[in-house]
Amino acid sequence: MTNKSIVVGITHGDVNSISYEIIMKTLSDNRMMELCCPIVYGSSKVASYYRKIMTKSIDQNFRFNIIKHAKQATLKRPNLINIMEDEIKIDIGKITPIAGETSRLALEMAVKDAMEENIDVLVTCPINKQNVYADSFKYSGHTEYFAAATNTHNFVMLMIADAIRIGTITTHCPLSEVSKIITKKLIIEKLKVLNHSLIYDFGIMKPRIAVLSLNPHAGDDGLFGTEEQNIITPAIQECFDNKIYAFGPFPADGLFGSGEFKKYDAVLAMYHDQAMIPFKLLSFDEGVNYTAGLPFIRTSPAHGSAMDIAGKDMASHNSLRNAIYLACDIYKNRKSMQTAE
Repeated sequence: MTNKSIVVGITHGDVNSISYEIIMKTLSDNRMMELCCPIVYGSSKVASYYRKIMTKSIDQNFRFNIIKHAKQATLKRPNLINIMEDEIKIDIGKITPIAGETSRLALEMAVKDAMEENIDVLVTCPINKQNVYADSFKYSGHTEYFAAATNTHNFVMLMIADAIRIGTITTHCPLSEVSKIITKKLIIEKLKVLNHSLIYDFGIMKPRIAVLSLNPHAGDDGLFGTEEQNIITPAIQECFDNKIYAFGPFPADGLFGSGEFKKYDAVLAMYHDQAMIPFKLLSFDEGVNYTAGLPFIRTSPAHGSAMDIAGKDMASHNSLRNAIYLACDIYKNRKSMQTAE
């Protein structure tokens, strides 16, 4: 394929979830074809099955262009690479081994193409952590898998919407482990990745980053914990001294409750729910998950597999659409930065 259209790889996620619904709703909009060249890593038979039950929202003439390799992709049409030729049993809304296996297959093929630059960006649809875990996939989520598959040690799970960008120091781990994982070195590494991403991926030349505290009231001078005094504040100060404009640590309730977070280009939280609760309150249906620090661009919808509404033609595709938009925007920003340099 000889063109300058951004080639977007899309993994199909869990076949029993809302993934095919949101994929086809997104790609049936012809404006998406003007923006990019999409390639779904999935199953044409599964797509056909879901199209037939989505009579209200999908034109029954909607079809994928079936290809064997990403380089065969055609412009102006959604493309699909079959990850396996065998029949895939669909049990809508259920957690099954075959759904986990096909989730993994799509990811492995897409990552290989991303690393070989056969696709420009990668967008992943939701997987189910209960069935995707296996001997060959011992990861708690997409973020950890991509880090391992690309040998990336420093990365940030960054949640993005119009109102907010918020990253996390720790990702999918028990809350009881958070204080053991957080170190000065780790905070500095995460701030470096986040700062670099804000500059090169988002075009913000001197980003300002708010860092959240771990303990209530930022520890209240050691009354509720010493992590702020001993770990977080020294990390912020060292970064600031090296021209990474980090501020804090701020108590999460005050920063979000007062709206002060809007004064910063990004927020760095200590743990998963500290970031996710305000993020999803602000942008549950629109948000995007971006993994900063990988050797390729990867985004995903910020929601999960939504098994409870799978097959009911009720799912919103806003988050997937925004994930594709963001991936393309980051790709363009990086190209612009390379040209400027």
